This record gives sequence, C-alpha cells and structure tokens, in this order.
Amino acid sequence: MAGTIAALGGMTQTRHRLDPLLRPASIAFVGASVRPNTPGNTMVRAAAMDGYRGRVYAINPKYDQVEGVSCFPDLAGLPETVSHVVLGVANEYLESNLLAAARHGAKAVTIFASCDLTGAANDPLAAHLTDIARDAGIVICGGNGMGFCNPQIGLRVSGFAANLAMRPGGVALVTQSGSAFSALAYNDQRLRFQLCVSSGRELTTTTADYVDWALDQPDTTVIGLFLETARRPDDFARCLEKADRLGIPVVALKVGRTELSAGFAASHSGAIAGDNAAYEALFDRWGVFSVDTLDQLAANLTLFSAGRPAAKGGLASLHDSGGEREMVVDLAAKAGVPFAAISEHTREGLRLHLDSGLQPANPLDVWGSGLDFEIHVEACMDAMLADPDTAIGVLFQDIRDGSYIAEGFTRAVIRSSAKTGKPVAVVSNYATVNHRALALATTEAGVPVIDGTEEGLHAIRNLLAFRDRRAATHTSASAVAHDVRERWRRRLGEARPFGESEALALLGDYGIATPRVIAAATQDDVLAAARETGFPVALKTAVPGIQHKSDVGGVRLGLGDAAALMDAYAGMAARLGPEVLVAEMAPKGVEIAFGLIRDPQFGPYLVVASGGVWIEVLRDRAVALPPLSLERAQALIGRLKTSPLLDGGRGQPPADRRALATALARFSMLAADLGDLIDEMDVNPLMVSDRGCMAVDALLLGRHAGRQHDELH
Repeated sequence: MAGTIAALGGMTQTRHRLDPLLRPASIAFVGASVRPNTPGNTMVRAAAMDGYRGRVYAINPKYDQVEGVSCFPDLAGLPETVSHVVLGVANEYLESNLLAAARHGAKAVTIFASCDLTGAANDPLAAHLTDIARDAGIVICGGNGMGFCNPQIGLRVSGFAANLAMRPGGVALVTQSGSAFSALAYNDQRLRFQLCVSSGRELTTTTADYVDWALDQPDTTVIGLFLETARRPDDFARCLEKADRLGIPVVALKVGRTELSAGFAASHSGAIAGDNAAYEALFDRWGVFSVDTLDQLAANLTLFSAGRPAAKGGLASLHDSGGEREMVVDLAAKAGVPFAAISEHTREGLRLHLDSGLQPANPLDVWGSGLDFEIHVEACMDAMLADPDTAIGVLFQDIRDGSYIAEGFTRAVIRSSAKTGKPVAVVSNYATVNHRALALATTEAGVPVIDGTEEGLHAIRNLLAFRDRRAATHTSASAVAHDVRERWRRRLGEARPFGESEALALLGDYGIATPRVIAAATQDDVLAAARETGFPVALKTAVPGIQHKSDVGGVRLGLGDAAALMDAYAGMAARLGPEVLVAEMAPKGVEIAFGLIRDPQFGPYLVVASGGVWIEVLRDRAVALPPLSLERAQALIGRLKTSPLLDGGRGQPPADRRALATALARFSMLAADLGDLIDEMDVNPLMVSDRGCMAVDALLLGRHAGRQHDELH
C-alpha cells in the first residue's frame, strides 16, 4: 500500500495494513485491573516492560490508575483516538466492547478470550465479531490467543507475559498454539525476536498476514511457524513464495499430520499420500523446512537467525571427547550431514596444536593434556574454518556454567568466529546441561548455542540445504502444443469416465512412453490384437468400474503364444467380463508409480512412489507441487527408499534415471495444465530399465466424471 509512517524508534518504513496492530503509536487496555496475577493487570504491566515508548491507557470505570497508567471509564473518555484496543474481557462482553472500539475509530484489536459463548459447533460469537471488524476496517489478533510481542519497539500485548526481558532480533514466530508461544517467547533469551505472535482463531488476521508483515521488516532473518491449518490457503502459498523470493528461510512445525483421508481415496496415490501430503508438497515447492518438535524449531531458528549463510562444503567439528565425537559421527550420517574433506595443508596446521596421539582429522578430537588448551582450540578452529571445503564450524561440547574449561572453549570459538564470515556454532550433546548464563553470553557474542546433538545436526543440515537451494539451477521440459492441451481440457470437462487406454493416450500426448494397446471383446479380436502387437503380450480387463485390475485378477503378463493367451482370456472373460486390453510387454525393470491428487486447498500435487502391487504396503513416496524442473524431478526420485534399486546390481544394469526424471517432469506438466480437472490419477507401474522408462498402466478419475465405487471383487 502507498504511504509511509514514522515508526516507533525513529525508523521510517512503508505502511502495512497490520501496522496499527503490530506497531501501534497508542494502545488502550479494556478490562485493566489492579489485582495482581490476573490477565487484566499483567497486560498493562507488560506493555512497556521492554521499553515501549507509545502512549498507553487503561480502561476500567473502577480505577484512576493501573500500574501507574492513567485509567479511564471507557474509550470515549480517552484524550485521543488510539490505534489499538486490547479487549481483556470475558466472552460475554466482547461484542459490545468491539462495537465500542469500532465507534472509537481504532484500527486494530487484540482478543484473548475464546470467542465462544455456548460450546456448540455453530456458536455465533466468532462470526459476529468477524463481521463487526470487517465492516469497521479493524484487524484482530486472536481470539483465543496469547497476544503478541514486538521487541523491536519494546511492546508486549499479552495477559500472560513472563518477567524475562525480551531483546530484539531477527526471528519472526507465528504460532497457532498459545502454549508454543509461551514456551519459545518466555523461556530462553537466546531466541531473539523481531515478532512473536499467538494468532489463535485468526478471526480476521491469518498466519499469512503476519508472515507478510514480517517479510516487509528489514530486521527479519528467519520465519518460524507452528501451524495447524492454513485458513486462507492462497494467501499462505503466496507468503511462502514471497519468503523464497526474498531469500528468507521458513521453518515450520505442522501438526495434525494424520492419514485419515487415506481411507477415502480411490487411487493408490491418494491412499498413500495422507492428509498432510499437500502441505509437504507446498513446503517442498517453496523451500520450507519441516520440523517435528519445539526443540527442533528452536534449534533451527537459533542457527538461521545468526544470519551467516553456509559456505560451500560440509561440517567441520571440534570435540573434547573421543566417545562423543563417535556419537556425533553416527548421528550425522543418520541426519545426512556431510563432513568437510579438509586438505593436507589444514591437517598440517592442526598438527602444530595437537597433543601426541591426537589425529589431525575432521571431525577433530582436540582435548589432550589441557595445557594452554584455549590457544590450541582457537588455532584449530581457525584452521578448520580456513579450509575451502568447510561450510560451517561447530564445537560439540557439553559446556556448563562455572567451568573454566567450557569458558575457555567458548572464548576460543568466539574469537575464531570474529575472524571469518562462515557460520560458527556450539552444540551441547546433553540437552539439559546447566549452561544458561554461558549459553546466552556465547550466543549474544555471535556464536549460537544449540541444545541437543540431533537438534543441532538437524539445523545444520537445513542451513546447508538452504545454501544449496539458493544455488540450484533448473531446466524445464518443453511444453506440449496448445491445441493438445486444449483438446484434453475439453475431454476432461465431459462427464464420460476415462478408461485405461484413453488415460495412456493422454500420457503419450505429454511425451511419456506407453506400450501399444488394443481393445478387444472376443476371442478372435484378442488373438488378432496380439498378432498385431507381437508376442509376448499383457492381457488386462477393461470392464468399466474396475479401478485396480491386479486386485481382482484382471491382469495377466508375459503371455507368449496363442494358446496361453486364449486360456487367459477365457478365464478372465468368465470371471470379469469380455472387455479386455491387449498390450505389448514393457521391458522388465524397477517399478515406479506416479500419482496426481487434487487437494481442495492447494490444488493438484504430485506423488512419486515405489510402484507395482506393493505400493500401499511399502508406502515409500515423495510429494511435490507441479511443475517440476528436471533437477527437482531427479531430487524427488532420489528421496525414495527404493531409489538405490535404480542403480542396478546383482547382474542388472543401472536403470535410466534421466528417462525417469524426464517422464516425471512431463507428468508434472500434465498436472499443471490439467490438474484442476482431475480428482486423482495413478500411473502404476512405470517400468524403468537401462532401455528407458515406460508407463504400462494408468487410472484417471476426472473431476466431472464422478467416481465409480462399484469396483468388482
């Protein structure tokens, strides 16, 4: 939006619609109280706890002052129109007070209460509040939230604030969990925030809005999310794209990752994807890093907020324990964190500072006799950081308060960090070591301290991955002709269901190799078709309504002569019906599956999986949003646990990975062009061999054709 404002603290910046909410010039607390240890008292006391210089008012007809703040009977009695009104009142008083805020002319409101009067599923209060706010042009934080903190201007808007001072930093945290807000904001000063928001029910202002605001702030270095759902999916996707474009990492803890929807899926791809797959695909598209716990979230935010990008190469690590070094090596292999391949020149430099018996290697056990250890630790870290293959230097040590050894080690790495632009960190292997003061001092000196080996390695892996994503190049497959795309869009707009042969024809038009297929419904036609394609052949039922042919004995492969074909057809026709497809046999190879699923929130996404009849048993899959470059397609295939099978072995030549990646990239183009008209699509299996990649079976459920649930058994 156009226009500028003079921001608190002297900074001038472009106006954002959330400025009245998150950086108000004035604020009034309705429901202020003199009773200690209540939200009404805490919210007033906390407002200026970190130095907020805006104008603060309390609202309650019972008092003249609350915590030294002038108190007025109502908003109408204020000497000015405030930017922001905080409603620290119970649910039954919310509607009247929001109306009063609208009459007053406030542009922002924070609500802590649940916005629920009855407990019923259709309780109307939240909807009424939303309507009032939208009509008045008010943005709301909450309800059912813990408020927010903006340490950049020293403001806390929370009825549940802790006394721990909050120092400004680069982390923007948006959480839909109030407990996660309290856990990360009010316990450890190593995490320094640009913004911390408990978004609650998001009546008018969603996670995407807060992220968009944070991305416009020059101090933001990393975004953290605790996410249950994206209430406005299009806006959420746009804000992730914006973060990726600006080069600001996003770390997300997505909860509610069940597979409830799998039971309702008609395709194998839908069955193995689960409810969370669309979010996985969205995060993959925009480089969002997923974490599973609050500890992982904090570790990633701590490392990314230090603001130093990883250099090329891998991890260089120092240890004061040979045993713990071995543990870190094992866990690094599990986490996929590579170690730097240090040069002989670096090794020579290390030798000068190691006691007899210690090997100059990476990872490095640096502890010997302890004589002048601080000097030697610094020199060794300097040498490791100077190596051209070192991306990041990390001290893995259980530092603790009151230990002269820990203090010496941390002083050494702080000095080393000051000499380089590469990231430097400390990771404690024991997460509950007593190091609160030392960890904070070390972090504030520019060397972030992370608790827990696995948490530290997880963050290091993501820092390296963020570097690689920024440097990646992308090659796109050629587009299909406009008339081909439009012809298939017209066909998908019809109510007529798709058979396998038509689904294979669609794949063929998008440049994916398929076998020759001929439909038949009599013995003579079946035999003629086989002679035309050439033996051996595959025989498949084509009876309408049978979606998964192999499940009902509707597929016979490798029929080598007329006698075998006639016998197979007689049995299949008797059990399932006379309509069949006769297809040429694809070369033997590794079985892979492609899938397309249209998510109601985020649109079509892709699934690549281990294929064949065991697809739902193995549940080995990766997901992504279309379209895919050839490089992204290769990376997606590489995530499969069965991906090493493509490399051959035991007498089998390596499969053509490039042909498979090309097929996946072209399938992703199909999804991008036509996915809005397709509910689900399975291509299973694709046979991948040294001779290429061929799709031998396909199931397509058009959006307009309706689903056929009369599968025969």
